[in-house]
Amino acid sequence: MLHKLLTILFIWSQTFSAVYAVNSVRIKDIVSFEGVRNNQLVGYGLVVGLNGTGDSINAIPYTKESLAGMLERLGVNVRDSDGNIMLAGKNIAAVMVTATMPAFARHGTNIDVSVSALGDAKDLRGGTLLVTPLLGADGDVYAVAQGAVATNGFNASGKSGTSIVKGVPTSAKIVNGAIVEKEVGFQLASLQHMNLSLKNPDFTTAQRISTAINSKFGALSRASDPTTVGVMIPEEYRGNLVTFLTHLEQLTVEPDQPAKIVIDDQDGVIVMGENVRISTVAVTQGSITIKITEDPQVSQPNPFTQVQQATVVDRTNVTVKEETGKMAVLRSGVSLQDLVNGLNALGVTPRDLISILRSIKAAGAIQADIEVI
Repeated sequence: MLHKLLTILFIWSQTFSAVYAVNSVRIKDIVSFEGVRNNQLVGYGLVVGLNGTGDSINAIPYTKESLAGMLERLGVNVRDSDGNIMLAGKNIAAVMVTATMPAFARHGTNIDVSVSALGDAKDLRGGTLLVTPLLGADGDVYAVAQGAVATNGFNASGKSGTSIVKGVPTSAKIVNGAIVEKEVGFQLASLQHMNLSLKNPDFTTAQRISTAINSKFGALSRASDPTTVGVMIPEEYRGNLVTFLTHLEQLTVEPDQPAKIVIDDQDGVIVMGENVRISTVAVTQGSITIKITEDPQVSQPNPFTQVQQATVVDRTNVTVKEETGKMAVLRSGVSLQDLVNGLNALGVTPRDLISILRSIKAAGAIQADIEVI
């Protein structure tokens, strides 16, 4: 299994590298453009129409106060002569509403929203979100959400206390549930300079992007750091920046890949880049297996004795098995294929492989970063 996994990873890495070398990638796929970004929105609202699965109004004060305030704004008095709120039931839930407004979203555009319960509601299925303003980081209202919520989970229980919960019934979605009321002010056409931000920062890749742009449009670009490439807008494209960016993002470059090994401890997955190199090192691997078995036995009393009751006697067997260690020598400057072959020769498991890679790194014999996720 491990041999197949490492072989697949190597073939994928080699094939991926070959594709990059021949076709490269478009600039638009590895950078983001300054100002062209999403905006996070958030709001607080109420979901009504639940079938007894909402908040306990008398136990959740903010749900009670929110409902009372909403009804009073609609002209409904819910307070007694002493000013106490007279509400009951579990058909209402207080929720947080979140949304992502895309770049250049215009007034009247519909966007999706997510709804999440705040109180002790058990299920939002079948509910309807009331009008909820969605605010940006500056406190202004950019969208208004409302509509029937849709959940992917459910909650069912019986009288004896047995219950079944599938998915997360307290989280829901409303497709096209919000309408943009205010646009984010950003005048793209008036820019005279723009920064490109690399999604995977790298000095070499940033310089290659700058070189590709200069080769196409002249000396307009300069890489200021591994993340940022500055671009001056040519005179002939000022006021028509969309056309310039259309031509720019179609340029292709070959991004450079750092030597890195990514390890997922939880799932035992290891991914190694093709640029991983190691110095000459000898690796040995062996393991000890300890097996403990319990075999209780019943001891019967001898005839004509004062002991008339059988006794259970514990019997424990401990077996220790130590496997013979294997040693493999990995020569200096070997490629990923050599590294895979050498580790496969040891017959290691994924867990052992993780320990071996860490040990080689600790010995200073591996020229790559190890990232544990």
